[in-house]
Amino acid sequence: MFTGIIAAVSRISRVEPAKVGMRLAIDAGGLRLSDLKVGDSVAVNGACLTVAKRGKKSFGVDVSRETLRCTAGLDRTGEVNLERSLRLADRLDGHLVLGHVDGVGKVTRFAPAGASRMLRVRAPAGLARYIARKGSIAVHGVSLTVNAVRGAEFEVNLIPHTLAVTTLKHLRTGDRVNLEVDPLARYAERLLGKK
Repeated sequence: MFTGIIAAVSRISRVEPAKVGMRLAIDAGGLRLSDLKVGDSVAVNGACLTVAKRGKKSFGVDVSRETLRCTAGLDRTGEVNLERSLRLADRLDGHLVLGHVDGVGKVTRFAPAGASRMLRVRAPAGLARYIARKGSIAVHGVSLTVNAVRGAEFEVNLIPHTLAVTTLKHLRTGDRVNLEVDPLARYAERLLGKK
């Protein structure tokens, strides 16, 4: 489990085919590695992945074909948002993020809004019902508050701090982003017998 508060921006430095799907080598960048061990969970652009190999300044993960099918950006080298899993004593500054990417959205607008940026994303139709104004959503693993919802499109405001410490500053119209809706919305739907 994660919070959506990014610990480091780093890079997927190598992508290799593997029996399970892909094996990624990830440079740790500013991510604390001193107590990271094989078997630990790390969210990479919002996808919870298991550490399969650890080096002094990098770690390796295996990405299944299913994860590759329902995510964006884990099949190539490039910058990624990283977050270590929560410990019970940690603060919960964002919202509860499971690291189970629900689908891939498409950026439809990325525009200045004062010192911030307004990001508009079209979510897959099946996820739209879980996105609510003033609710939480994770975009590439970043915990964000939804400002507006129109059909399957939602808007979030990216403050200067978020832009400075995540990969979201590089987004462009047409880019694909990993989305995880607030899990509480899914549980509420189930409890109310809607699905």
